Amino acid sequence: MDIPALKPGRTINGASAVLLPWLPDDGPDWAAFRLLLDRTWAAGLTPAVNMDTGYVNLITAAQRARVLAETAEVGRGRSFVAGCFIEGGTGDPVRLYLREIDAVRTAGGTPILFQSSALGTRSEDEIFDVYAGVAVEGGPMLAFELGAMFASFGRIYSDDLFRRLMSLEPFIGAKHSSLDRTTEWRRLALRDAHRPGFTVYTGNDLAIDMVFYGSDYLLGLSAFHVEAFAARDRLWREGDPRAFLVNDLLQYLGQLAFRAPVPAYKHSAAQFLKLRGLIATDGAHPQGAGRPSTDVPLLADILDRIDRVLGDLDR
Repeated sequence: MDIPALKPGRTINGASAVLLPWLPDDGPDWAAFRLLLDRTWAAGLTPAVNMDTGYVNLITAAQRARVLAETAEVGRGRSFVAGCFIEGGTGDPVRLYLREIDAVRTAGGTPILFQSSALGTRSEDEIFDVYAGVAVEGGPMLAFELGAMFASFGRIYSDDLFRRLMSLEPFIGAKHSSLDRTTEWRRLALRDAHRPGFTVYTGNDLAIDMVFYGSDYLLGLSAFHVEAFAARDRLWREGDPRAFLVNDLLQYLGQLAFRAPVPAYKHSAAQFLKLRGLIATDGAHPQGAGRPSTDVPLLADILDRIDRVLGDLDR
């Protein structure tokens, strides 16, 4: 397909997945989680919780419920997105999703439907029927395509199924995490042709400039430095070419943090946030992939570069 044109001056809708920090005793650091939530709102971004960045596939149902409760308490009515995770559940996936959607809405959030093994083995017609069954209960809600490099139960849909999903009015947007520009550009073309108001949230942490072509974002990389992402977004809206300077540094960070094995980016996030003094320890979930300590000096150098650029913006 043809490379689409850049869209300078557009307002970027930014949502940022929030890391669930992990303590040495193998439990979540709830106080640090609350701080990260509040910083995300303060930066002008929408927090997204119970996402891959929050170890949604590794934490318990009780911990996912506490994530919702903590988010609602800190949020005090501010908007957030929360994952509806049904992996491991038995029975009708529509019923399982509706139960999770109800929990998210009760907490005050917008639900996003995580994929599951129950969907992964079905035909695309059957998958559409699940989404249509969920849509009967009304919106707003978000769909989600997750590449298998993030989680084994992920699946990238065909262009035809994506177009059909957009026809379900309660779904107001979808997060697309294929890490493939061309596929996402096709998503944007389908959106523009069939439902211009539908939001395509890029999940491509290796190409965060997709927002310059018309995507919005729901990223794990933004959890590292919500203030830098907010600055990049503001510069783009103002038509300031320094948006590219900030974006390039953040993309350098993304290329390091999201290298294989991709799920280890969560440990990279902990290392980076500890360097920033925002969390006390840089551990990962005990079942999660890790990074070597030799990454820390590289992350420190990137942090120094980002902070110097942000400091220059303020002068």
